Amino acid sequence: MTQSIPLKESAMNRARVESLAGDLSRVAAGFDADGFIATVMDRLPRLELKSRIACVADALASYLPTDVGAATKILIAALPPHDDATFTGSDFGLYTYAPYSDWIARYGCTRENLDTSLDALKEMTKHFTAEDALRYFLNAYPDETMKAVSQWSRDPDYHVRRLVSEGTRPKLPWSSRITLPIDAAIPVLDELFADSSRFVTQSVANHLNDITTIDPELALATLGRWRAANRQRPKEMEFLIRQSLRTLIKKGHPGAFEFLGLSTTPLVEVITLRLDATEVAIGDGLGIDCTLRATGTTTEHLVIDYVLAYPRARGSHAEAVFKGTTLTLAPGESRTVSRTQPLRSTSGRKLGPGTGRLHIQVNGRRVAEAAFELLPSR
Repeated sequence: MTQSIPLKESAMNRARVESLAGDLSRVAAGFDADGFIATVMDRLPRLELKSRIACVADALASYLPTDVGAATKILIAALPPHDDATFTGSDFGLYTYAPYSDWIARYGCTRENLDTSLDALKEMTKHFTAEDALRYFLNAYPDETMKAVSQWSRDPDYHVRRLVSEGTRPKLPWSSRITLPIDAAIPVLDELFADSSRFVTQSVANHLNDITTIDPELALATLGRWRAANRQRPKEMEFLIRQSLRTLIKKGHPGAFEFLGLSTTPLVEVITLRLDATEVAIGDGLGIDCTLRATGTTTEHLVIDYVLAYPRARGSHAEAVFKGTTLTLAPGESRTVSRTQPLRSTSGRKLGPGTGRLHIQVNGRRVAEAAFELLPSR
């Protein structure tokens, strides 16, 4: 079996450090490439990914000019050509260039260098997303940074437009929190929701999904305005809505189902709910078969999710909601939905032995449940 390479190893390694050193040597006379590589590689192998990026950024601070403006010009000059401004895919960029924006965030986030640093982030994000770095500026200089962000929302490069939405997200994963009001970025999202790039609209949806966890009514009202404006392609608008509301759907928020035109009290019954085993080892899968029937006189449109109530490794219980399927049932029609639900621990979900329960959730309401015993892993 081929063993996968950890992300930290593939994202930031000797080859990438040597590539940076070569680029910098070509544009900065006297740059000590050998010293730079040696300094980084003395620490890099022991570090996790974010610390590796910071390690390279610290070395840049040691080997570039102490004048931030001069060093910034060197970093921009060292960037490779950029020629995919109209690309419509979903690329994230090369981790090779992540230390550049990290350096800008930690050494260039000053009043004196504000304009130069923001301009640099705009260029750097075309090679590796500068979303994390932007948040330093949003917290330190919110008004000035949001003014730049507003201009970027109309930039011809989709990387820059995506930075606007992603960098201002209220709950950007693996990044520091920002102190902006929850609605501060709504004006730029009003510009970006109609974007032609899925890379951008996916980010807009993620941003609005963040907002739903804090202010669901603001998110629903914003989506309502966008849908009424009729500026986005219908299929893309449908994608954006469903992605924006995914957390509310899992939580069973009535307003989200009403927004989608779905009943929160569908006339359906569960005829059978079967699990393929009453005892399952952690790491294995739980087979589920559920048969539902529409009992009313109208067609029912259903969103089916699976709620796993599981014992934690350190005691107590927790829940996780897993997206199931959508189903349309004519009056009197019955249908069986099946899946195998993995019962494995993750970084944020540590399962332990004990009694678990599987709930069937239909349009936000739990309509059936079954118990099982979770055994230690094999």
